[in-house]
Amino acid sequence: MKTIFGPINSRRFGTSLGIDLSPSHKQCNFDCLYCELAPAATVDTQIETPSVVEIITDLSKALNEHQNIDEITLTANGEPTLYPHLKELIQKIDKIKGDKETLILTNSAALVDKEVFNTLLALDQVKLSLDAISTDVFIKIDRPHEGIDISQLVDAVIDFSKAYQGKLFIEILFVRGLNDTKEEVKKLNTVLNKLNPVRIDIGTIDRPPAYPIEGISYGELVSIAQQFDADLPINIASRVHAEFSQSTYTDEEIINTLDKRPLTPEDIEILFDKESKQRLLDLIEEKKVQIIERAKLEFYVPTENIKRKRQK
Repeated sequence: MKTIFGPINSRRFGTSLGIDLSPSHKQCNFDCLYCELAPAATVDTQIETPSVVEIITDLSKALNEHQNIDEITLTANGEPTLYPHLKELIQKIDKIKGDKETLILTNSAALVDKEVFNTLLALDQVKLSLDAISTDVFIKIDRPHEGIDISQLVDAVIDFSKAYQGKLFIEILFVRGLNDTKEEVKKLNTVLNKLNPVRIDIGTIDRPPAYPIEGISYGELVSIAQQFDADLPINIASRVHAEFSQSTYTDEEIINTLDKRPLTPEDIEILFDKESKQRLLDLIEEKKVQIIERAKLEFYVPTENIKRKRQK
């Protein structure tokens, strides 16, 4: 079984080698509506697994061939935390990774297991998915394995955020008519304020989903981003449906917009018309707007906004 793939270039996470901990077939405790893999019955344990020796052998070879790597990413055709030898594998990776960082992409459900919880604390970066807070919405969108309770999952995510010393990322994927309501966004906002992530990525469907559902438009993602508290590190990760029409912004509107929600250069390219982009450049020249880096992404932020945060 081939366990290593890449290198993959990601705007959000840099260049990484991926480790597929379930290369034979999908093994997951969720059967998400939006999954790019075909529908499959959920499981709570992995049946077919590559050995730690096999993975480390493949990884060592890949690291020799591709030395300009930022991350080693643990993922799977399914859920990587179901891999039964995860703790041993991470320990072996740490011995050969050099200056590379380890990253796992998980749906968060296994954090209720103390062994998994403590194992993930050893990673340099952790990306947790959190699509919904309400039980009914969670069940509809993520289709979890029997016995997975969203309130317990949320509590585990909060506890993990408090204990974890590495770089924590949160990802929320919005599906039309399910978790895109103001009520659900408000509940997500409440939970996110209890966490300490370096970045919160919000997106929508950008690959063919397992089930016949719809994503939301870029404009709707912008609207949702504005519903979250301004000090949350929200990043609109999806560029799909970027038909959102460009608008004209005055100097004051640019400052007010960036104060409520810092924007990336990609956001500016989509949202601002030509004249507004020039006004932004002028504001940067006048030192009224600055560019800051947050978890490998650049954001435009009003200078006064930065000063206020420093005073805090």
